[in-house]
Amino acid sequence: MTTIAAPPVPTDQHERTLENPVFQAFTLLRVGFTVAPIVFGLDKFLNWLVDWPAYLAPQINDLVPGNARQAMLAVGVIEIVAGLAVALRPRFGGYLVAAWLTGIIANLLILADHYDVALRDFGLLLAALTLARLAVVFDGRPSASAGR
Repeated sequence: MTTIAAPPVPTDQHERTLENPVFQAFTLLRVGFTVAPIVFGLDKFLNWLVDWPAYLAPQINDLVPGNARQAMLAVGVIEIVAGLAVALRPRFGGYLVAAWLTGIIANLLILADHYDVALRDFGLLLAALTLARLAVVFDGRPSASAGR
């Protein structure tokens, strides 16, 4: 019987090399949560991918100033900032994206037409939290619990 050997895991899990599968996961999540929010944020201004104002629940639209289009422009700015936060400070940015995704999920549940998208965004929320946790090891800033 032929067995396939697993790739060697570095002895130092803090090693910042692409041979380290934990660092690979951190890098994939960091790149993904940098690029996606920036692209989707920019698209709020262009509406090339989708008609974004249609995704704003009327109850939320009634709470925010202006119309749905103007609200989506504000959303776009927030998403771009979140993507930049992940690029520059992934430990903070991961939690910021997770919080933002929580708001998106709540909006989609209120809208009641996009449960599939809400479920997908819940998976993204879990991935953003994973990024924030991995960033404790890999973002290069000392942790409050590093000495424990």
